[in-house]
Amino acid sequence: MSWPDSTVPRPPAPRPVSRSASESTESPSLLDSLPQELANLTHLLYWPLTPEDEGDFLASTSPQASTYHLRGPAQTSYALRGYLEAILIARDHRGRPKTHGGDLFRAQLLGPDLKAGLPGDVQDLENGTYLLSFPLLWAGKAQVQVRLIHSSEAVGVLRRIWREKRATVDFVGYFRGPTGTEETVICNVDPQSTGTRRPTCQYRDVDSGELWFCAQPSTLPCSSLVGHSSGRYLKVTTPQDEALLSWKVTDKVLPQGISPIQVRMAAPGNSGLALSARPPCHPGLPATKPSGFYHQEVWHSLSCSSRSFPTVDSILGCLAGHVVHMMGDSTLRQWWEYLRDKVPSLKPMDLHATYQTGPLMAVETTRNIVLHWRAHSWPLRSLRTPVASLHSVARELGGLAGGPHTVVVLGLGAHFTTFPPSIFARRLAGIRAAVAALLAREPRTLVVIKLANTGYKSVYGSDWLTLQVNRLLRAAFADLRVAFVDAWEMTSSLAVPDNIHPGRLIVGNEVDLLLSFVCPT
Repeated sequence: MSWPDSTVPRPPAPRPVSRSASESTESPSLLDSLPQELANLTHLLYWPLTPEDEGDFLASTSPQASTYHLRGPAQTSYALRGYLEAILIARDHRGRPKTHGGDLFRAQLLGPDLKAGLPGDVQDLENGTYLLSFPLLWAGKAQVQVRLIHSSEAVGVLRRIWREKRATVDFVGYFRGPTGTEETVICNVDPQSTGTRRPTCQYRDVDSGELWFCAQPSTLPCSSLVGHSSGRYLKVTTPQDEALLSWKVTDKVLPQGISPIQVRMAAPGNSGLALSARPPCHPGLPATKPSGFYHQEVWHSLSCSSRSFPTVDSILGCLAGHVVHMMGDSTLRQWWEYLRDKVPSLKPMDLHATYQTGPLMAVETTRNIVLHWRAHSWPLRSLRTPVASLHSVARELGGLAGGPHTVVVLGLGAHFTTFPPSIFARRLAGIRAAVAALLAREPRTLVVIKLANTGYKSVYGSDWLTLQVNRLLRAAFADLRVAFVDAWEMTSSLAVPDNIHPGRLIVGNEVDLLLSFVCPT
């Protein structure tokens, strides 16, 4: 896809326009072009293709029949800072080795006694074999665990639907006339997905170029749109698809292939952790693989010297004098809720808004702290909420002066897995341009990008889809001086069940990493 030249930002003014569903749905302009690597979605989102199997379920990858073993001979103990490598052989339900790649495996190195864990690297050799690699970052016992999240055949289903279907969900638009008359219609990201052959109403955000469409009401004008809510999950799968995506073969642990190992310290008296000298946390740091690991339930970043903020006073001392603007989905709202609950003097203000979409605000007047959270604009699965409350992220960023006391946190992804990748790429075009403009006018502003976390396992929000969303997020902001919180790895490194809304342990570590960027020393 191509990206138009940049334009000069203008004040926000939503403009409803009636148009035919057969007209072009391309945005006439975007604020900025994306980095070159994001323009080629085919290259960026590469995944090995799955040969046609003519619907033979037994030819798909089996979590029970697939095996893994050490790459080399077993050792009595392993050295701290070394590596453990293993070979995984994917097999189908008949026990036959697979001859192609494309499976989504998740490998972990766990230390249950030490409450430790890290994500392993899974290299797809595209011949049915996978190379697993684990850095040895703590002394003590460690155990490999491998899960099959999706077979390559299931990934093929997800990819086909993600790229070929316009939308897998729809939304409801609420229109109200001057006499109180209401009409409800279907709304979506393009005219065709509204399900109407009649004219549609188009809404364009002039800050970002974002488009939204609703079927035109029978008696009310397009300008009378006042409310928005979730609609339906659309039927997009066949019985064969559903068999490949069923819970019986999704997110299943492979039979244990490697006995627990013992990792020895290099020298007595060391901390038992392989933590080299790292710089203070600041924007623009190169990504590491893995991005970090857990030990005693504390996340240690490998790219910077992350800190813990265990007490109320330590959090207040860090946030004193700051205004934090969080914009995104409910997994980011969890950060706002964590700070609200952790710090009693952070008082939430009743803004009489729909809680699920915001805006939400909490203040601490003694330390001069303000915390904001609001949902990103449509597409947004939510209870009914006023359209006037749905501000685009680009619009919000355009209204910030920025500065050393301003912190911006963006967390998007979960609500975009139900649309083709080009929809999210277009959204990122406007947001990236707004972030670049904010940093240009005030470089001391801290901007943090929260990657999407694990949790979903369905055709509407699979971990495979989330992985692709994170690729887009990384690429969109790669050349800007922003910080990343890798929520994907932070939610996939411990032996806890996946949840799109992770528990307090993980959320607390995510917030601690955020605060490490706010207060690096």
